[in-house]
Amino acid sequence: MSNKTDKDLWDEKRLVSCLKQGQEEAFRMLIRQFQGRLFGIAYGITLDREESRDIVQEVFLKVHRNIHGFREESKLSTWLYRITVNVCLNWQRRWKRRFRWHHQPLEREKARDYQEPGADDDSPGKLYEQKEFAKKMWQTLEALPAESRAAFVLKEMEGLSYEEISQALNIKKGTVSSRLFYVRKKLREELKKYLEGKERS
Repeated sequence: MSNKTDKDLWDEKRLVSCLKQGQEEAFRMLIRQFQGRLFGIAYGITLDREESRDIVQEVFLKVHRNIHGFREESKLSTWLYRITVNVCLNWQRRWKRRFRWHHQPLEREKARDYQEPGADDDSPGKLYEQKEFAKKMWQTLEALPAESRAAFVLKEMEGLSYEEISQALNIKKGTVSSRLFYVRKKLREELKKYLEGKERS
């Protein structure tokens, strides 16, 4: 009996090869591996749950139609991230509407670098403060350009390197750095105002 796991059986090279052969099991494996991550990226950019689900479906349809055009010059995940970001930005341009804030954000939506001090305190009052802090953070992100938000999502939620982000967004690493600097600066400014406002109240 084989001891191989799904990870052993479906390494990236074999997965891409099977996808190009049109094997249905390969597409099911692709969805299992990437659906959650792509939804997290889409939601981080659009801040719209229903649209994010539609976007992920559209991404997989594009992969199904265009897998033969994937030249394997980058990782499969990078290619998927690029498609996802492009679909999100097209969604924004197509609908030309303001992004909406949704309550009960995803578990991952509270970025590591912006947790409020004392986040491990699970008292009701502290949990409320954490929720309000996270809400303020995402309202700040909501007002930023989607291109900058995309870089932030890929870095803080997916943990991509600057090189991987530059490939996913098809921009220079210097541009990645400047976009992340801009987002972090805005977050520090707005969250500082929020914390100072709480102290005065």
